[in-house]
Amino acid sequence: MTQTPSNMYDGGESMPLPTWKTYLYTLQQEAPKPHRIICQKEVAKPPFYGKEFHGTLSREETDRLLSQGDGCYLVRKSERAPDAFTLAIRFNGETKHFKLYYEDSKHYVGEKRFDTVHDLVEDGLIHFYIESHAADYISALSKESNYEESPYLAYSAKRKRLVNHRSRPASSRRLDYTDSPLASTDVPDTVAEEIENVDVNDDDDSTTDWKDIEKPHCFKVQNFMGLHWCDFCANFMWGLIAQGVKCQDCGFGAHKKCSEAVPNDCMPDMKYVKRIFGGDLTTVVKAQKSPVPVIVEKCVKEIEARGFENEGLYRIAGFHDDVEAVRMAFDKDGENADIGPNKYDDINTITSALKLYFRLLPIPLINFDVYKLLIEAIKRDDPESAQIKLIKELVSRLPLAHYQTLKYLGAHLIRVTEHKKKTLMNAENLAIVFAPTLMRPLETDPMVSLMAAKYEQKAMEFILVHFKEIFGK
Repeated sequence: MTQTPSNMYDGGESMPLPTWKTYLYTLQQEAPKPHRIICQKEVAKPPFYGKEFHGTLSREETDRLLSQGDGCYLVRKSERAPDAFTLAIRFNGETKHFKLYYEDSKHYVGEKRFDTVHDLVEDGLIHFYIESHAADYISALSKESNYEESPYLAYSAKRKRLVNHRSRPASSRRLDYTDSPLASTDVPDTVAEEIENVDVNDDDDSTTDWKDIEKPHCFKVQNFMGLHWCDFCANFMWGLIAQGVKCQDCGFGAHKKCSEAVPNDCMPDMKYVKRIFGGDLTTVVKAQKSPVPVIVEKCVKEIEARGFENEGLYRIAGFHDDVEAVRMAFDKDGENADIGPNKYDDINTITSALKLYFRLLPIPLINFDVYKLLIEAIKRDDPESAQIKLIKELVSRLPLAHYQTLKYLGAHLIRVTEHKKKTLMNAENLAIVFAPTLMRPLETDPMVSLMAAKYEQKAMEFILVHFKEIFGK
């Protein structure tokens, strides 16, 4: 028996929504129910067991007590080890014995932890019954399922169409200086000419489409409340707890085995993303449906609108409490966070918040794999043209979200250097500030970090000085 929802329409074309398969659900309903065999005599028992505890009991006597039928269970003292206990369960006419543990107010015989012995037995009976009746069916779940027809992909396709319909136009994501009193001087033609062959502006959507970014799912074992079906194979997820895994970024729920066959096409949802600061960059970009993280975009726009006349831009720190307020605003309100001059008149607060965002990334903007190769490359005594070619190739290895964000930030820093007469921030000074913010070694040894610092700064300065060649076509 299956449940078939109605079709989903996209224009004149219909796409059937998934057919939920109820075979395993039916088997779970048919599984024997747990029946506690109550001890009829007074025995000293541990405080965490109830009347199902029978004290010292032989296997023969255990079999006799459980002979009432499948689902019967009791707890007895172990015959082989002192202060150990055995759970005996009747299933399919036979008695099964398991070493029973109790720790942190939970009962368990394996990985799963239960509040009561009764729940443990009920979950076990469900698994015994389903595995005895549908072993071949279960082993073929992920192999015979077509991902193209999976519930996740069907609903994701619908979500993507809604996103495409509601997405902001590219023009709304471009930096707009027309309302700034610095419009005629702060973005001079020389800047545009310097990077005219580099796709660094947001109006090139072909290179900054968030939908092109590949992201693996972040699966963790999940206790699903109520009845739940697998988003991969559309089959029921049996058991009382830990029935499967769930992606922490998009909510994809699946059998553990099915999750191994899921491709890297996670579409994060902001309701699952707990925070912006300290969150994975690719996850945030996909969840916000933006070419670069919204915080980077908003901060850059704010800084370029009113910061190019500030001496020590990015070098001078903002007031700590205000920076924390900006962080909490983005974590709470996302793209609706207010960082305008009426809220934070000191532009150093915004520059410090932007640096803090990059510093808190769990995987640095220049990730660990590229970092190691980049430091090795900058140490080499190659001709400049060869070094540019090598570093261009290394930077291209960054995950797409990291590459696009580095490209976006780098274009902004180039514009900062164009105003170095007022900001006193040239490529070298910016490299000193941003190198430890955008990259770090995987090793946490302070001596390793100290020895690498000068090469990090040299690499960052090289990227800024040769930005056009490195990010150009």
